[in-house]
Amino acid sequence: MRKADTKIKYIEPYSAAEEAGLEAGDILVSINGHDFHDILEYRYLTAEYEVTLEVIKKDGITEIITIENDYEDLGIEFSEGLIDAAQSCCNKCIFCFIDQLPKGMRETVYFKDDDTRLSFLQGNYVTLTNMSDDEIDRLIKMRVSPINISVHATEPKLRSTMLNNRFAGKCYEIMQRFAENGIYMNCQIVLCPGINDGENLRKTLYDLGVLYPYVNSISVVPVGLTRYRDGLYPLKSFTKESSAEAVKFTEDIQNKFLEQYGTRLVYLSDEFYIAADMPIPDSECYEGFPQLENGVGLIASMREEFNSAIKLLKSKPRSIHVSIATGEISYAFISGLAEKIEHKCEGIEIDVYAIKNNFFGGGVSVSGLVCGCDIIEQLEGKITTNKLLIPHSMLRDDDNIFLDDTTVRDVEKALNVQIVPVLNDGYEFIEKILEEELEF
Repeated sequence: MRKADTKIKYIEPYSAAEEAGLEAGDILVSINGHDFHDILEYRYLTAEYEVTLEVIKKDGITEIITIENDYEDLGIEFSEGLIDAAQSCCNKCIFCFIDQLPKGMRETVYFKDDDTRLSFLQGNYVTLTNMSDDEIDRLIKMRVSPINISVHATEPKLRSTMLNNRFAGKCYEIMQRFAENGIYMNCQIVLCPGINDGENLRKTLYDLGVLYPYVNSISVVPVGLTRYRDGLYPLKSFTKESSAEAVKFTEDIQNKFLEQYGTRLVYLSDEFYIAADMPIPDSECYEGFPQLENGVGLIASMREEFNSAIKLLKSKPRSIHVSIATGEISYAFISGLAEKIEHKCEGIEIDVYAIKNNFFGGGVSVSGLVCGCDIIEQLEGKITTNKLLIPHSMLRDDDNIFLDDTTVRDVEKALNVQIVPVLNDGYEFIEKILEEELEF
């Protein structure tokens, strides 16, 4: 572990830290007499009513400062968000999406994080392959929970093969330790036809079920394959038939878990149902949507919100004409919502366009991976409206930039249209089309 950068970048106005005289540029040396190495240790050590800080001030003088903070955040932001650098992935997974990216993209796109701190703080999924026993003990001591884990398989040899890491087979043992110590986990399985499906999937799901309630949820998502796979492990995409088999197989286990544990516990991503031409389950089947950020239940969630929101839509005449760009996989769903709005209100016209993902190619069809270059290429000269709605998930890290480095402004200029990002929210979807708030 490299030396932590504990230099203070920013102090929140009116915070406990500001009241105590801390300033940007000060260096925080220790907390209650303890060294700390990252943001998790910082949060753990400052979660006290009274906190004593050793600080090197900007002028080089060391001060001891005691703060009474009533268990609240002190208001300190460090030069590096994690204090220590993010841990990178040491695996070479046979299905890794980053290994399937084209050359020439911005450098940050190629970084593979595998950091349990980002799992806790931002919901990232980690493989647990780069964790020492001391690190595991530290997480247990600090009660870091939940942790999001990319499992893929619990059979040690199979997991080691899938991750190309001889240490990967220890994952289930670590998860057992977490469960024994009350640490909750959300799990992800990237399903690869002929690799970890079938009986291998059955074993994985039942092994994880044994750890319930500490395994809080399990998502199963299909492997995503781009056209940039030269020299990579030969994998197959899911077909309509194999997707239907995966749905039936998993739903059978869902029903067994529901009977045994009172929860379905495992949830399939929307792609399986759409590829199989099977209906998306009702929202209650997702039990609060614990894996929504992982693309599981997005359609059911938005459908439920939309059905409530459209009841608030007053059917007064309007004069609205907008366009929507979405991924191929969600085209039918979005078109259906648009038709309901048009039927409800006179004078609303909505053009929905399915954008084929030529940038990545292969079997990539989800909206979140649509690139700006494909929107420009496929819609140039076709848009007759002055506004184009897109899913917010197409943009990276809250910036106005697509995955291919095309900016929102680039698309607006090329199409002579205003780009309006929309969250996966049925209420916001209607409001952005109407340019008005719904009245409850």
